[in-house]
Amino acid sequence: MHHIMKTNYLLVLFALLLAIPQAADAKKKKDIAIQLYSVRDIINNGTDLNVVLKNLAQMGYTSIEAANYDNGKFYGKTPEEFKNAVEKAGMKVLSSHCSRGLSDKEVASGDFSESLKWWDQSIAAHKAAGMKYIVNPGIGVPKTMKEMKMYCDYFNEIGKRCQQNGMKFGYHNHAHEFQKVENQAVMLDYMIENTNPEYVFFQMDVYWIVRGQHSPVDYFNKYPGRFTVLHIKDDKEIGDSGMVGFDAIFRNAKVAGVKHIVAEIEGYSCPVEESVKKSLDYLLDAPFVKASYSK
Repeated sequence: MHHIMKTNYLLVLFALLLAIPQAADAKKKKDIAIQLYSVRDIINNGTDLNVVLKNLAQMGYTSIEAANYDNGKFYGKTPEEFKNAVEKAGMKVLSSHCSRGLSDKEVASGDFSESLKWWDQSIAAHKAAGMKYIVNPGIGVPKTMKEMKMYCDYFNEIGKRCQQNGMKFGYHNHAHEFQKVENQAVMLDYMIENTNPEYVFFQMDVYWIVRGQHSPVDYFNKYPGRFTVLHIKDDKEIGDSGMVGFDAIFRNAKVAGVKHIVAEIEGYSCPVEESVKKSLDYLLDAPFVKASYSK
């Protein structure tokens, strides 16, 4: 009897020891997407997308944002093939950067029905790929207030069509949106104020806000609830430069209305794979980054 108890005790102890690393891993699991532009060099050198996705999933990324939509395809794959590839790797499809600027003719006439036909096809492809969000990666500074207003109307219309298809439409900033249009209105502020929150959200790129010499948290407070998705970026690897106040950004995420965070690594101080892993590890280890923002 004593021998059986001792055996059971050893089995329990062994099970606990096995569980320790798993518990540590479970503790560190967080919902963090990656913008595939971060690994463009690997994709462009001909590495199979399935291999790239599998590696990102093994690092701990949980979903992806695409940056390569072209004529109904994502990275040369049909929407269904792309969705299957991401899910097979163990991740989810979250969002996509996709845009079509207005032509000079459309700006002059105020009629953008031609571009909206393109959007109807693109929205259908994104829906088939399982996207939750479509994000415009940015436009240049409009020459006139009339053109600025037209882009807001255009985005509202795209957003309405996205919503009808179960998705949301957003705009991603750089630093030039802090310029004034016709010396009258700050582009970013005007866009936020003249797009319908029901149809258009803003994917704040926190690095570009800082590079534009502004505070992400100030914008959260000025326009609460408008920043559904954040691009988490730094000069190179995330957390390396010390110039972006990630602590304050994440602690104020609720005010911003954040539901998802997307890591984007544009510059590297080491090989790409190492860089994107280092960036993810920073976010996994940071006590101020929650396990999920969508719950």
